[in-house]
Amino acid sequence: MLRRDLLRAAAALTVAAAVSTVPPAQGKKIMTNKGQYVAVNGIELYYESHGAGTPLILLHGGLGTIDAIFGRLLPALAAKRRVIAVELQGHGHTADNGRPMTYEAMADDIAGLIAVLGLGRVDVAGYSVGGGVTLQLGLRHADKVRKLVVISAPHATDGWFPEVLAGTQAMDGEAMKGSKWHQAYEKAAPRPQDWPLLVRNVSRLMSSRYDWSDAIANGVKAPILMIGGDADSVRPAHALALFELMGGGKADGFAKGRSASRLMIVPNANHLDILDSELLPPAIEAYLESDTAMTPPFSVSS
Repeated sequence: MLRRDLLRAAAALTVAAAVSTVPPAQGKKIMTNKGQYVAVNGIELYYESHGAGTPLILLHGGLGTIDAIFGRLLPALAAKRRVIAVELQGHGHTADNGRPMTYEAMADDIAGLIAVLGLGRVDVAGYSVGGGVTLQLGLRHADKVRKLVVISAPHATDGWFPEVLAGTQAMDGEAMKGSKWHQAYEKAAPRPQDWPLLVRNVSRLMSSRYDWSDAIANGVKAPILMIGGDADSVRPAHALALFELMGGGKADGFAKGRSASRLMIVPNANHLDILDSELLPPAIEAYLESDTAMTPPFSVSS
């Protein structure tokens, strides 16, 4: 019983990414337009718009809400961009519509939102479950994305450490009632009684068997910034594997040139606190603003 309870607790911490205890970044007041819905694919998808400038779509992790997950990262990014933060199927203000929860279906929802808002080709950043949605968006809707940022998210089931998968499978909505992430859900959800349904759906989603390696190598055209923590729930070697699938890490970049994609391992960061790292906002902004075309090999004539 104790082992089961520990697994549940570990899974809850891992999946929900906890409620950030770090206050929002200080700075100038950010223009905010909160609380809008768009109807796509039979679901009323909730989103918020923060800041002004070039748009960036921001996707949270499993069991999370915008406020609970992105308390520090969102305002830092919105200082220079229009950040469109979305709450995925069954999460926060977005009620579940009864369909199976899949990365593919949620990616289609985001594609629908991009079309309705008339964003054209847009940058997308996703964390954990939201990172999986981001990858599927790159696979299924290449014409709608420019650059992708994938934070602490695997492209195959075995990217998670085994103990994380075991904890995910053992998650219990009743046992997690009263937790900070449950409180955040109750505060936002139109049907708070759906909490056990959300936990079941996220448990099934994360423990489902998938491997998108071949599809990514052959089908993702947008460059990707892969970000992981050195103590993450996703194996650092798995983040490297995604970088290699996108053409990086295969040869000396000085002599052979560099991939258009990038890899970042954040030191002293686990799956919970990586979003609070002060390293993330400038790294993401620099990547999105940079010319990330493939860099040719060094030449004495260049």
